[in-house]
Amino acid sequence: MKLSGIYSDGMVLQRDARVILRGQCSGGGQTVQIVFRGVTTCTDADPGGNWEVQLEELAPGGPDELVITAGEEKLVLRDVLVGDVWVLAGQSNMELPVRRTLDRLAEEIRGLDLPMIRQFAVPQSYDFHGPQEDLDVGAWVTANPEGLLGFSAAGFFFAKEIYERYGVPIGLIQTAVGGTPIEAWISEPTLRRIGGYEATLEQCKDDAYVRATKQRDEERNGQWYARLNEVDAGLREGWHQADWDATRWNEFEVPGSWAGCDLESVRGAVWFRKEIDVPVAMMEGEAQLALGTIVDADDTYVNGVLVGNTGYMYPPRRYNVPQGVLKPGKNTLAVRVITTHNTGSFVHDMPYKLKAGGQELDLRGSWRYRVGAVTEALEPQTFFHYMPAGNFNGMIAPLRRFPIAGVLWYQGESNTGRPAGYAELFRDMVRDWREAWGIGEFPVIAVQLANFGPEGDPYTDWAELREEQRKGLAVPRTALATAIDLGEYNDLHPQDKKSLGQRLALCARRLAYGETELVASGPIFVRMERQGDALRLHFTEVGGGLTPRDGNALQGFSVCGPDGAFVPAQAVIDGDTVVVRHEQVKPPIHVRYAWSNNPAKANLVNREGLPAFPFTTETEA
Repeated sequence: MKLSGIYSDGMVLQRDARVILRGQCSGGGQTVQIVFRGVTTCTDADPGGNWEVQLEELAPGGPDELVITAGEEKLVLRDVLVGDVWVLAGQSNMELPVRRTLDRLAEEIRGLDLPMIRQFAVPQSYDFHGPQEDLDVGAWVTANPEGLLGFSAAGFFFAKEIYERYGVPIGLIQTAVGGTPIEAWISEPTLRRIGGYEATLEQCKDDAYVRATKQRDEERNGQWYARLNEVDAGLREGWHQADWDATRWNEFEVPGSWAGCDLESVRGAVWFRKEIDVPVAMMEGEAQLALGTIVDADDTYVNGVLVGNTGYMYPPRRYNVPQGVLKPGKNTLAVRVITTHNTGSFVHDMPYKLKAGGQELDLRGSWRYRVGAVTEALEPQTFFHYMPAGNFNGMIAPLRRFPIAGVLWYQGESNTGRPAGYAELFRDMVRDWREAWGIGEFPVIAVQLANFGPEGDPYTDWAELREEQRKGLAVPRTALATAIDLGEYNDLHPQDKKSLGQRLALCARRLAYGETELVASGPIFVRMERQGDALRLHFTEVGGGLTPRDGNALQGFSVCGPDGAFVPAQAVIDGDTVVVRHEQVKPPIHVRYAWSNNPAKANLVNREGLPAFPFTTETEA
């Protein structure tokens, strides 16, 4: 008996829906019997052994067993729930697991055991030849202390809000892949209708090309690391040990960047060392080493013992130090940093400390370094998960017969290099998915990109993408949860996924659960009117009224005249509107709000505390 991988122990079926079970038995023409909640349903398999059964609309609850028999074959699916199933799609900020948020949210999850919340992680698989029918493997995981750390953080905190409010089991289908652009999640026919993707689509259909490219990348990466490690081998044997001659090592301030010093051009390995004095009181219990975030990769040693390594730049370095490795008094830390193609860095404004025995040692300050193996930059590899249509075929199409309540979509970072037209791509993707599932206009709730990058950065590509996301609200039965105040300037993956999950849940409560009067988002700009030398801005979602978040004057607004040059403007709240002006800009033509990659000072909210969406009136012209 064979079923798609999503039909397995612990699964959550969508309540009040037309649930189709499909599978294959070994013999054609056999009678297949399904027993669920005391109801028996039968069908005959076709000559190839394929069968399909529709279960009647199911009430929420469980757990129950689902038993399938065909001749001598019998399959029992245990611990089955019926509730609401939400798809979690997008890129790494949707994929980001709870374990990556523990710096901020460890207390929020401590001791949680929510057996009515489950997650199924779709195996990451692309296909360029057409939509796939089934998933070969997969498992449902329960939100208990053992499984919870692997859940999508945004998805989990969303599910927790919905479950605690309605008491209905929640199933999460996580189908996100880090780094993917929206085009990877759109069907081939739609992309061909849009135009401009034909050459890539045809190239990726060539299996020989895909195999050769992957093999070439693998060989190139292997050769690069082999050369690096061969040259660095002698250093690795000694430089991570406790005994060393500090006079032969240069000084470096941690955190800090290779930029602006003699390391700037180094691609390869640089070794860093620091001696610390650990008191006896820190010998008790577990110890953890926090080394912020490092660009690109690292191997980290304590007293010559490897305690952790990370192969790329984004994850926070949090390494547990085994008992017995630390000793009272002098201890030596050694970090081998490998830069493949970026300028190396110990990223600023991150935690750099040793924690043990309820105490902390600050690791910031002067370290020593020596350059190890120096190589050429490593050429980036080809990621076929990023190619058009591949993930739609491999990761969305196999889900289309599994009924759902809706979709949460967190993606956009990988389209900031070309934001124009994103709203249309989002519209087309939503249409694709709704047609694929064939269950009507189910809710699609997207996340508007968080603030990111240095404050005052002149680049606006993220702001332009956010505006495209706002325009995507024109698609029926969609909503947008802004994260404009939840980001971290130095981390592409902000940890406050709890607040984000709560905002997604607000949108779902109104869009999917019928709380139509609920204030579900911050103020959304809808129109502008000119009044002499001022511009009056009108909003929806004002809730209890407009207000500055911090009680100070409004910030984040800029205005331009006929020359198109934007300058910071005075903005005041007048009822449910905002009036914007500048003494030297007459007549005013357009307004922008929170129009930068990291508009940290933008402070317009409604009295429910939800931030206004960034916008420009230029797209309304």
